[in-house]
This record gives sequence, C-alpha cells and structure tokens, in this order.
Amino acid sequence: MSPRTLRILLVLLALAAIAVVGWWWSGRAEPAPAQAGRGGWRNSSEPTPVRVARVVRAPLAVQIKALGTITPLQSVTVRARVEGELVKVAFEEGQHVEPGQLLAEIDPAPFKVQLAQAQGQQKQNLAELENTRIQLQRYRDLARSAYVAAQDVANLEAQVRQFEGRREIDQAAVDEAKLQLGYTRITAPVGGRVGLRAVDAGNLVRASDAEGIATITQVRPVSVIFSIPESELPAVTAAVRRTPDLPVEAWDREERRKLADGTLSSLDNRIDAATGTLRLRALFANADESLFPNQFVNVRLQVSNEATLSIPDAAVQFGKNGTYVYVIRPDDTATVREVKLGANSGSRVAVLDGLAQGERVVLEGIDRLDEGKKAEIVADDDAKAPAANGPAG
Repeated sequence: MSPRTLRILLVLLALAAIAVVGWWWSGRAEPAPAQAGRGGWRNSSEPTPVRVARVVRAPLAVQIKALGTITPLQSVTVRARVEGELVKVAFEEGQHVEPGQLLAEIDPAPFKVQLAQAQGQQKQNLAELENTRIQLQRYRDLARSAYVAAQDVANLEAQVRQFEGRREIDQAAVDEAKLQLGYTRITAPVGGRVGLRAVDAGNLVRASDAEGIATITQVRPVSVIFSIPESELPAVTAAVRRTPDLPVEAWDREERRKLADGTLSSLDNRIDAATGTLRLRALFANADESLFPNQFVNVRLQVSNEATLSIPDAAVQFGKNGTYVYVIRPDDTATVREVKLGANSGSRVAVLDGLAQGERVVLEGIDRLDEGKKAEIVADDDAKAPAANGPAG
C-alpha cells in the first residue's frame, strides 16, 4: 500500500469516528422544557409576570451637570503701606472681620514727629503771609499819597502770592503726614475670614513684603465657577431669558450629599476655543460655610422644570429602528411601541411622542415578552415623577 493511499484511509477512518460520536451524543441529549429559557417563555401560553410603571405628567427638573470650584468674590492680601515696627496684631487666625476693623498697628511715633514738623512749618509760613499782607495794605495806603513807589507795592503783592503758594504746599505736607500716620493703623479693606498670620508683632514690616501680614477671603456669600459644553449653551441662554436666577446646586465630590443651593449669577462673554466650553458663575449665600474657597464641587444647573410626560428610563429599549417600549394594553396583552424621547432627569426620561398619560410600560420581564403576549402584572409603580437630580440628556 502506497503512502498516499494510507493517508486517505486514515482520513476516512477519522471522519467515520466523528460521525459515530456525534450520533451517540445526539441520542443522549434531552429536549428543553417547554418554559425553560427565553424562547420557552415566549412559546408558552401562560401569562408572563411583569413589573410596570405608569406614564405620568408632572414637572420634570432638567439639570446640566458640571464640575466647579468654589471661588471667593473677594480675596485680599493685607500689606503695610508704610515702613515701621509692627507693635500690635489685633486679629485671631481664622477670625471673621468686618470692613474697617482694626487688624494691626505700626509704631506711630516717627509719623507723629513728621506731622508735628509739617504743622510747625505751616504755622511759620502762615505768620509770614499775614505779616506781608499787613505791609502790603500799608504800602497801598502810602502809594495813594505818593509816599511809596508803585514798584514797592508790586514787590509786596508778589511776596503775598508767593506766601499763598507756600501755604498750599504746607497744607499738602500736613495732609501727607496725617495720611502716613493713618497708615500705621491697618484695617480690613473687605469683610471675610482672616487666614494664617504671616508676621508677628515686633517685626519690621514694609509695603514691599510679598506675603503681607495676612489674607482676607470673603466666604459669605461665595461663588462657584464651572464650565459647560458649548452644545448646552442654547438651552442655558433660553432658560436665562425665561428665568434670570436659575437654580444651581452644589454637591460633594462623590455626589452623595448636597452642600448648598444657589442661583446662576453670570455667563462669561466668550467660549474657550481650546476646550469648547463656556464659564459660568453661581452665587451661594453660604450662611453655614459649607462651601470653602478652592473646594471642588459637582454642580447641577437646572434649566427647565416644566410639566411633561415621563417614564422610568429602565423601560426604554433600543432597536434598529430607534427607541421603543413594551406597553401593556387594557386587556393585559403586550405591544411594542416606538417612542420619541426628550431630556432625562435622574431616573426618568421625558416622552415627546408615542405614549399617553396613564399607559403602563414594562420595567421588568421584557426579555420574556413578545407582541400580543399575555402579561401578569405583579407590580405597578404608580408613583409620581420624582424631582430631577441628573444631567440633561
């Protein structure tokens, strides 16, 4: 027997063995129960247990989710405006201060001396001015009788004007000395929380100190800066035209706890070309100071709260022709209904077309249903649509 013939014989024997094994295995297989699996339920005549929910018309709060940062409306670094020894610190770290409240004091002694010098020089020049005016009046009287030359009168008039100019200079010097003396008392330019102290009493402070004495950050009220995609801009601008003060919620990092409620304050004047986003600012009263500057928060901007038809989003199915739901008719038979959906809010989604108020849509048991299949209602979620906590769809 040639090698080629031997190979053909071995291949035929292998095929015969495979056929025998297949016949033996098929004989051992048992038919599936009539109601086992998805196909079994659909071929069964027994009703399919399902859980349904009603189509309801109620306010649906549509919100846009974004990431934001707590940003103080005012943040000021308090610095000395004159050089001198810091003799008093009148605030505690973390203290709330009001505008104009005393924060620190620089040694005023050198500035009091400068003020006294300026006031003394002013008095001396005022005395000279008064004396020159008296002389001028006397010379004018004598000039009418031709006892004094006109040139002498003119010279005294010029001296009076010179002393009047010096009087203005002296007054400016006194005002400058008073201003410098006033700068020794450092007061809060804005209200807010004082940060950690950067310098202690006894140190020499200057206006050029980078860290200053302390920082004041306004925390009541406070703002949140966040960005939205430019695709959301039409919905936001339309909502702002209807209601300028749109509700805004601030949630913690894990979105488990709402921190505060606020309102939309303003929109930026241009879209960031690099990111395709627009920045917005929301204001929060922050009476309990639950929001802290530079804190990261999740922001939810409510752009609509109109009454509309809605269903739980768990009822929505996706097919080749689009979105559809299973509807249980009054005779408890199932039918497939194509629907047109709108924005979603939390666990609910708005229905624009395809359903009527009060109809029942299937939430659970969809995989065992078919057109015209009899259904058994085991649970009917006839609850009102909850307030939205989710992003706009």
